[in-house]
Amino acid sequence: MTTIANNANHARHEVAQAEGPVVVTTFAARALAVTRIGFGITFLWAFFDKLLALGFHTGYDQTGNLDRFGDAAWINGGSPTEGFLAFGAEGPFEGLYNNIAGAWWADTLFMAGLLGIGLALILGIGMRLATAAGALLYVLMWTVVLPPENNPVIDDHLLSAATLVALGALAAGNTWGLGKIWARTTLVRKAPVLR
Repeated sequence: MTTIANNANHARHEVAQAEGPVVVTTFAARALAVTRIGFGITFLWAFFDKLLALGFHTGYDQTGNLDRFGDAAWINGGSPTEGFLAFGAEGPFEGLYNNIAGAWWADTLFMAGLLGIGLALILGIGMRLATAAGALLYVLMWTVVLPPENNPVIDDHLLSAATLVALGALAAGNTWGLGKIWARTTLVRKAPVLR
């Protein structure tokens, strides 16, 4: 972001977009950065919990006993998708999700997505792809259990997807991230979708 004015201790920043500049205050840019980093930590934590079965969501055996670094860990042959998709799916897509539960390709894509999205959000690079992929992942997770348990239309998955779209649209990686540096690389200049 480029500072374009300083008015009453509220610096304004310009975010260059294809449709024209978007102006946000320094406070807003920092709030977006905190939100971006928070989402990044959420994705990375889910990756490591499923990779190592750390016991926060993954790592319990069939009887409900904690088994950290045990058989549920992806590195020990556990499936990060099987439990939720095989036993938690309800609604119109239940059959689809039951069929792909535990498939090697589903596990690999899911884990690669968690890692890639998490790193990109924390670093503030590749925000367009990361936020689009993260929003898609949230929408897919929303479709696993339909209708949502607490509201017949919307839940935290859809709100998170919308928030990620906003983070990508407002170049949230430029504040407290490497977004500006990343945008100046030859690779990103040639392929702006990587911004």
